[in-house]
Amino acid sequence: MARFETPRSPAASSFSPEFCAARARRRVLAAAILASALGFIDGTIVSIAMPAIRASLEATLVEAQWINNAYMLPLSALILAGGALGDRFGLARIFTLGIGLFILASVASALAPTPEALIAARALKGVGAAMMVPGSLALIYRAYPPDERGRAIGQWAAASAMTTALGPVLGGLLITAAGPDTWRWLFAINLPLGLIAVWLLRGAVNEDAGDPGRGVDWVGAALATLGLGLGAWVLTGLAGEGGPSPALWGTAATALLIAFLGWEARSAHPMMPLSLFASMRFSAANLATFCLYFALSAVLFFLPMTVISSWGVSEAEASIAFLPLTAAVALLSTAMGKRADRHGPGPMIGAGSALVALAYAGLALTAPLQAYWGAVIPLMCLMGFGMALVVAPLSAAVMGAVGEAQSGAASGVNNAVSRIAGLVAIAAMGAVAAAAYAAAGGPESFGAPASGPAEAAAHAAATTTAFQAIAWATAATSAIAAGIAFFGIRPDQTG
Repeated sequence: MARFETPRSPAASSFSPEFCAARARRRVLAAAILASALGFIDGTIVSIAMPAIRASLEATLVEAQWINNAYMLPLSALILAGGALGDRFGLARIFTLGIGLFILASVASALAPTPEALIAARALKGVGAAMMVPGSLALIYRAYPPDERGRAIGQWAAASAMTTALGPVLGGLLITAAGPDTWRWLFAINLPLGLIAVWLLRGAVNEDAGDPGRGVDWVGAALATLGLGLGAWVLTGLAGEGGPSPALWGTAATALLIAFLGWEARSAHPMMPLSLFASMRFSAANLATFCLYFALSAVLFFLPMTVISSWGVSEAEASIAFLPLTAAVALLSTAMGKRADRHGPGPMIGAGSALVALAYAGLALTAPLQAYWGAVIPLMCLMGFGMALVVAPLSAAVMGAVGEAQSGAASGVNNAVSRIAGLVAIAAMGAVAAAAYAAAGGPESFGAPASGPAEAAAHAAATTTAFQAIAWATAATSAIAAGIAFFGIRPDQTG
């Protein structure tokens, strides 16, 4: 799921007049916008298309989780290293390579004949995104002088918000109008868009010098990928029979992540500087980020599967649930940021998180009514308003907890934390959904279409019960985020 902020990238170095001519800056901006659109849309549109993908490929719930998480795993683990690669080997060069991998994997996704093939293609796409996403904003920093940069970043952010909002809607309309097999076109469209972005950039950049002295944390990237991947495999395996041994492989995942922390503590070029966490405010802000984005990712992944597979809601209608969040954040974040400057970010984050928790609790209470327009959409509006209270103040809390020299690294770490939260949420909540569905006597698999009229009623009831369990869990994690914000993010904290 996409981050709803304008992050500062660790790779976003200062303006270089040799990078591109003044007349070519618009081409660089357009390439950055297109690449951001590719990355942002891919994080949301799969949720809408997942029921169609499962029906087409006969994918299980575990396979559906991995179709999502195969993309999120390398993006979460490698996004910090991706920024360092741009500094080391040349920003435009790594950015272009990332787009190339992304569109190659998109074509493979569109042609995938089996769930396993789609999962492999999505993993390659995640690697490309980890190289592409941090470079999009860094390109603007490199191409635009400071007196022109604010306007360019505003255009980039506005276009990103628009594509994030419209992507799932257009995808839902396409599947509803043209049939479930058109999910493949949602991946194939990345090919022409990516090629246009490459063409725009290649015709604009004059000098793309890297910094051979800039270190890349290869060991940290490998340990993070292995540890997070093994942990996600263990959590996802809990959703089905015959999965990995939680004790054995969970211990191995924990050991890898501990090794990652140990390496970061002594690495000369850490991808995640642990010194940042010496600030209580920074640690609290990131813990609140994890809880909030855990909840948000779980709801946005499992809600479309619930309403499309069991409530008779079309993909086009289901995509409307994404709009209140994007619209509220786009329209209100600036004002909420100003309020956070006056009153401190903690109360704003706490109040917003409490509203989000209330919205998710409302989803749990009203789910048996299966009232999509009467209950789900209003509650998603409440959730969107709550998130709008949170996004800018949360960024302010993260940036204000460290010195200016560390602001880029702090924002990058917070960005990675939000993506890791989504990875863990999809892996863990699948087991919750599977267990609740089975306990409710479900005759099929959660989120899959019913095989026939005889099973439809029992399937819908069990699916709804399972989603209730997910909604209650997300309400609890959002409430925890509220408590962390009220008591852990204080305006007088300086370290």
